[in-house]
Amino acid sequence: MKKRFAFLHSINFKIALSFILILIFTIEIIGAYFVRQLEEWNVSQFESNLVVPVYAMNRISENLNDNDKNTRKNINTTIQDFARNNSDITDIQVVDRNGVIVGTKDADRSAIIGRRTLKENIKQGISTNKKITQIYYDKNLGSSYESITPVSSPDNSTVVGAIYVKASMESVYQGISTIIVIFLTASLVAGLLGAIIAIFISRAITRPIGEMKQQAVRMAEGDYSGQVRVYSPDELGQLAMAVNDLSVKVEEATENSESERRRLDSVLTQMSDGVIATNRLGNITVINEMAREYLNKTEEEANGAQLVDILGIGDNTSFDELLENPEPMIIETTDFSDDEEDYDENDDNSLILNADFSLIQRNSGFISGMVCVLHDVTEQQKIDSERRQFVSNVSHELRTPLTSISSYIDALNNGAWKDQKLAPQFLNVTAEETDRMIRMIQDLLNLSRMDQGRSKLDKELVNFNEFFSYILDRFDMMLKKEKADAKEDDTKVVKNYRIKRIFTNKDLWVEIDTDKMTQVVDNIMNNAIKYSPDGGVITCRLLETNKHIIISVSDEGLGIPRKDIKKVFDRFYRVDKARSRKQGGTGLGLSISKEIVEQHKGRIWVNSAEGRGSTFYISLPFNPNETGGEWDEI
Repeated sequence: MKKRFAFLHSINFKIALSFILILIFTIEIIGAYFVRQLEEWNVSQFESNLVVPVYAMNRISENLNDNDKNTRKNINTTIQDFARNNSDITDIQVVDRNGVIVGTKDADRSAIIGRRTLKENIKQGISTNKKITQIYYDKNLGSSYESITPVSSPDNSTVVGAIYVKASMESVYQGISTIIVIFLTASLVAGLLGAIIAIFISRAITRPIGEMKQQAVRMAEGDYSGQVRVYSPDELGQLAMAVNDLSVKVEEATENSESERRRLDSVLTQMSDGVIATNRLGNITVINEMAREYLNKTEEEANGAQLVDILGIGDNTSFDELLENPEPMIIETTDFSDDEEDYDENDDNSLILNADFSLIQRNSGFISGMVCVLHDVTEQQKIDSERRQFVSNVSHELRTPLTSISSYIDALNNGAWKDQKLAPQFLNVTAEETDRMIRMIQDLLNLSRMDQGRSKLDKELVNFNEFFSYILDRFDMMLKKEKADAKEDDTKVVKNYRIKRIFTNKDLWVEIDTDKMTQVVDNIMNNAIKYSPDGGVITCRLLETNKHIIISVSDEGLGIPRKDIKKVFDRFYRVDKARSRKQGGTGLGLSISKEIVEQHKGRIWVNSAEGRGSTFYISLPFNPNETGGEWDEI
């Protein structure tokens, strides 16, 4: 129903209807005024035609003033002559001052002469000496006109009678009706022509407006390709040019805005920092991929969520408090594994984020939102922590031997040097502790050079089978020597162990720095010997893969707790600190081994389980096509 009558609400219909109504009202007003004036003029002309001429009025006055009956007969002749000249007159009567009819225009009505008139208005005209006229409708004659004109004596001293004239006005009103019909016909024709003209004018006005509306709709839908046609240089034409100009400017602004949006999206995507934007209520409106990754949230989970909730600070801080005091804060997040069996509460999977807050303010000062920038400071915090831990460890590791040396020197100063049995033992302990500090400092210097990239490799192509065998042979010889020394000195205790070798039969030629790689294998073997039980077996394997050689050293010791496996290559880290320090380790051997292996583009790792021993693995790059001469023993 609404669509059916929708045209009634269009400006095209309204303009045409308004024009037609204005035209009709104008014609009606003009017609009413014209007909009114025409009627008054015709009536005035009609009345002027019914005025008794002066000569007739004088003759009637003389005859009425004379009481002679013969003289009064002339009155009929006079009024009949007057009536003969005007066909509209239907009746004329002359009445004396006594109200007696003394004359009439119709001879057929001579019987009424001598009778008193019954018309009160005639009597009123005589008594008042005023002319009385009236127009009325007669059922027989139609529109009729009556006039009573008083007749004065020749000297105008007294009223001697009155002349009553009655006339039909049908001819007058018929003429007026004919003119009205003509006028109405002309009005209808003019109205029809006006309606047609109004429609054309309305279409001429609304057509450009309709085209501008269509262009506005296309612009709202994002299509700026169209242009509004300019029909004339008038106001509508100027408006059409303004719409075309607006379309171009909006298109340019939209392209610039879209370009800026894409650029902003690209910047946000490529940023290494997380960025979050909110509205005035603290609901997230924009969040980049890095922020979602930091917070371990999907886009659906993040969009629309509260900023304080997604940052995990909602229990302590509200968004309104952030608006009042947007100070930076440190936030720690933890990336828990989906598999509960893989979860280890000691695994360091947490992220430390520095959150900077900035208010989004309009020129008026109204705060419309907030921007939060998340910066990952985990590594920085870890470095700071490691630095502090390193300083603490170095201080502790140096303090222990220095305290021991200081104690023995004090004892010697206090007279122990005179004791021939104690003095050599004190000096021997002092020397051992001094050697341990020297080894520690040397290890620290080596690590420092590696960290700074000043440690260079002196590589050569060697047969790794023979190289590995040579190192293991040294440990076998050391064990034999220790056993021989123990037979001579019953106080010495020697740990029994056996080295089992599982090597590939193929010669593996690898380019390595033999001195540094010897240090790596020595460190791993020493650890295996230290933590192997008496009589244990140390299994050494040398295998080949497609592009790598794999060295593994397994012991049958207590193993490494799962929580400590990732930290065994950290500097100064010991699983059993008291036992390691008692055995003289510096806590830097595995750290140095890791740095050396990585310098060779390799990898070192460990698998272990408590109570089932440990296995250290070393993977080094290997080219199967490399061959060389026999490896020279070092």
